[in-house]
Amino acid sequence: MSTKAERTTAFIIETVAPVFNKHGYAGTSMSDLTEATGLTKGALYGNFENKEALALAAFEYNSKRLLAAIDERLNGEGSALDRVFSLTDFYRNYDKFTSSMGGCPVLNVAVDANHNNKMLGSASRETIKTIEGKIALVFENGVNTGELRLPVTPLQFAKQLYTMIQGAVSMATMTGDRKYLLNTIAYLEQLIKKELRK
Repeated sequence: MSTKAERTTAFIIETVAPVFNKHGYAGTSMSDLTEATGLTKGALYGNFENKEALALAAFEYNSKRLLAAIDERLNGEGSALDRVFSLTDFYRNYDKFTSSMGGCPVLNVAVDANHNNKMLGSASRETIKTIEGKIALVFENGVNTGELRLPVTPLQFAKQLYTMIQGAVSMATMTGDRKYLLNTIAYLEQLIKKELRK
């Protein structure tokens, strides 16, 4: 059973994660955080060394939620193609999944932290590499079982696929138009059926 201090820390992280994700590190003030949690500045700093440590914990919380959702799709039943299509289906509704998080944590934090916060930037790049690696493993397994043929290495194809998905997420986010996401996913699914299936 967790202690009161552990429950408070978990509450703070869960509560401030969407605030940081939506407003960015620089755009989130301590008053935003105290207002969201209902706690004093002293109570927040009693649980976290500084604002940067809290922002990093918030990103890691959102990142774990995202990676767990991706794992659920990629580690499911069925063939490699079934699992890839389960992933594309997840991204078809990605904006709905990330709405409670304040948007896509990979996109929001990576862009925000790129020139402002080395620790957060590094954490977001690590999450990107992890996602690409998970996708590559499914492609590699598909190639090894003779189910798929790839024009490039599994990791390179995974990076290209993820680049297109994140590009669609970016455009849908910036324009407020879901069609960028829906059309890109539909195109990717056709491409995969046509180009990768043996």
